[in-house]
Amino acid sequence: MRVVSGPTEGIARERVLEVSKTWDALYKKQLERERLQAAKLSYKVSVESKIAQANELTDEAEKAFETLRTLLTTDLAKEHQIDFEGSKPDSNYEEEPPTCRVLLPPPPAPDPSASTYQPTLGLLDKLISSWAKQKAAECAARLAAARGKWEAEVKKTTETNALIKARYLEAITKYEKAKENFDAEIARQNAAIDSLRDRYNSSEAAAIKEYCDAVLSNSVYPEFFPNTWELQYIQSTKTLIVEYRLPDVARFPTVKEVKYIKAKDEFKESYLKADLLNSLYDSAIYQTCLRVLHELFSADSVKAIEAIAFNGLVEAIDKATGQMATACIISIHVVRDEFERINLGQVDPKSCFKSLKGIGSSQLHVVTPIAPILALNREDHRFIQAHEVADSLNDSVNLAAMDWEDFEHLIREIFEAEFKSTGGEVKVTQASRDGGVDAIAFDPDPIRGGKIVIQAKRYTNTVGVSAVRDLYGTVMNEGATKGILVTTADYGSDAYSFIKDKPLTLMNGANLLYLLEKHGRRAKIDLKEARVELGGKEANRHLP
Repeated sequence: MRVVSGPTEGIARERVLEVSKTWDALYKKQLERERLQAAKLSYKVSVESKIAQANELTDEAEKAFETLRTLLTTDLAKEHQIDFEGSKPDSNYEEEPPTCRVLLPPPPAPDPSASTYQPTLGLLDKLISSWAKQKAAECAARLAAARGKWEAEVKKTTETNALIKARYLEAITKYEKAKENFDAEIARQNAAIDSLRDRYNSSEAAAIKEYCDAVLSNSVYPEFFPNTWELQYIQSTKTLIVEYRLPDVARFPTVKEVKYIKAKDEFKESYLKADLLNSLYDSAIYQTCLRVLHELFSADSVKAIEAIAFNGLVEAIDKATGQMATACIISIHVVRDEFERINLGQVDPKSCFKSLKGIGSSQLHVVTPIAPILALNREDHRFIQAHEVADSLNDSVNLAAMDWEDFEHLIREIFEAEFKSTGGEVKVTQASRDGGVDAIAFDPDPIRGGKIVIQAKRYTNTVGVSAVRDLYGTVMNEGATKGILVTTADYGSDAYSFIKDKPLTLMNGANLLYLLEKHGRRAKIDLKEARVELGGKEANRHLP
């Protein structure tokens, strides 16, 4: 999974397609490797093909290592300023307008003067008038039959042509509507790009952030890099804070050579030694840091950024708990003038990082958490003043019938008590009733902590998977490390299936009552009573 962003919806969609194409190419290669592996005990695949495949895999491995060794230097000659005009989508509508089928020609009418409709009279026919009349009648009948058949063909042709015209009219109307929508979308995207350009040139804070996001999105890294980040621009000090997701060493390639052993009809892989892999990883991380700084400073044509704080985050398995955790492993704060005096093409990445007073452990691959020099400001414009609810609880209070806004404040209050032991805080957001974020927790623990999205659902019916999907989408959109969904009811089996292998926690009514009791509060949940008290619509006003 990868989160792809862009300054406009259209640009983000194009970037999604680019990632998809890359993954498709990698998948095809993987299928080919599996095909050869499956055929290794047969001679359906020639020895020459297997040797060529082994050489190709070795070449790919060497290229992968070379890419990691030159992450910084290969980027220096590239243009990083956003070409706003060049970013605009192609305005040519690719679909060709429909063409009308050739109409059927009208069938020829029977010619009464044709010989087949004229009686041929012999001597006897002329002498015996009844015979002549009979032959004339037969010809007239043939003419009448031919005319009837002709009229039927005329009617059929007319109906067919009318259908052709109707279908063409329908197709051309559909085409024109699609083209109109396409042109409108192009105009909308162009307007968004023009707006971003104008706002960026005016050094608008939000536009600086959008612009920098676009710059980082244009930067190409190996496919195992997360390629996700979070930005904050502080206009008063012209400082950009970048929280950049870095890959764990476990995701780095390790195969350095592949050989085909003809005698055994098998492929043999040799691997990079651990110390060389760790050295390559550390260098790649330092290069990535310097590269991000270079791209952002060089792309900033209006000089809106005077300093950048870069925090490199890695999601890896915590050896102490066996659980995935996110840790900041490097941090640096650099001013533009100092950074631009450096000749990046000639530096040792680690030495350069240290000379700029960057901080991090001596062995980055070990993933030792550090405190960032300058962290993102966790204040959110959606945060509102909280009020206390828990003190009013007792055994008679039915949480399922509680005022929905009070319920959200209660969830904030009880989770604040839960996170208090680790120095965390929980803030409630403006009530929206739209299934968005109800509260956000900030856990400062460098290993297990981070930003946690909490949603409170005062339901009286089973919560379906759609609400859980919404939570996952919100977690991704917020750049959070985890999501928690709390309800007074319970969840369906599809909801529990969905959260497998995802950073989501589902808390039902029983879990909520336990958490309340853990922090010295008591209440009850009576769903039947709540349905009667609130009514079906009110009791489930949050239901999607």
